Amino acid sequence: MLLIAGLGNPGAKYAGNRHNIGFMAVDRFASKHGFGPWRTRFQGEIAEGTLPTEDGVKVKALLLKPQTFMNNSGHSVGEAMRFHKITPANTIIFYDEIDLAPGRFRMKTGGGAAGHNGIRSIIAQADANVRRARMGVGHPGDKELVHAHVLSDFAKADQPWLNALIDACAEALPMLLANNDDKYQNEVMRLAPAPKSDPRKPPTDKEES
Repeated sequence: MLLIAGLGNPGAKYAGNRHNIGFMAVDRFASKHGFGPWRTRFQGEIAEGTLPTEDGVKVKALLLKPQTFMNNSGHSVGEAMRFHKITPANTIIFYDEIDLAPGRFRMKTGGGAAGHNGIRSIIAQADANVRRARMGVGHPGDKELVHAHVLSDFAKADQPWLNALIDACAEALPMLLANNDDKYQNEVMRLAPAPKSDPRKPPTDKEES
């Protein structure tokens, strides 16, 4: 079984926040791939279903949206991993990454939390070696502004790249089943190209994609 968790904060107040891009992603995964209804378990909301491999074989998958608030995401993820005996290699976490420009996407396995409290909690309460799907939301340019940045809603101007990125992550999802994160990353960026730019500065048309 594959565990795919999206990070965010519960409640309507936070629904449109940059910090909730992980929730947005797994919601799209559920609708696109026909997962069952959301229900409460593992201190979160879960949806069960299957994903096809590139060869068409169906693999069981569990989608998870921790309802513990971002800073305690690891409690929910760890509980689901332990109950289903899911390894870190079969656990993928989708979350917001301020050190990537808006719309950029990178896969990573292991390492530190880089200041992300949700990942810090997962390292402490679940496992440091889960696979990480980092969804770029840009940096406000000053570390004092980071908290307000991630807890602010995406702007109207962000919607085209945001929807393209989430759609691409959903479309390419079967590639994750082969544990080929580089291939998945490349396919996401092929489907939703975004400019390479300094995450602390707004992208311009002159920057390379």
